[in-house]
Amino acid sequence: MTENKLMALTAAAALAGAVSMAAATTPAQAQDGVQCYGVAAAGENDCAAGNHSCAGQSTADYTYSEWKYVESEEACEDMGGQLSAGEGVNEQLAG
Repeated sequence: MTENKLMALTAAAALAGAVSMAAATTPAQAQDGVQCYGVAAAGENDCAAGNHSCAGQSTADYTYSEWKYVESEEACEDMGGQLSAGEGVNEQLAG
């Protein structure tokens, strides 16, 4: 096999791996619901606002930097959550 063919096969394999990884993350991103900040217990978050790479990695309860999917904006607000990232802790759930 020539060096050019080997390089082309290596590049194709790398591209296929990247595409399959992207496809594997799509279902989590496509969940129904609203991202609600401040309602996730430690280790139960769906994602975060830049503190770590993502789901299940929160180390504190109900912080406004972590979010979890909820069914509606009203459900989020009823739990003391908010629709955008912030600082502090949701005292309604933490209390």
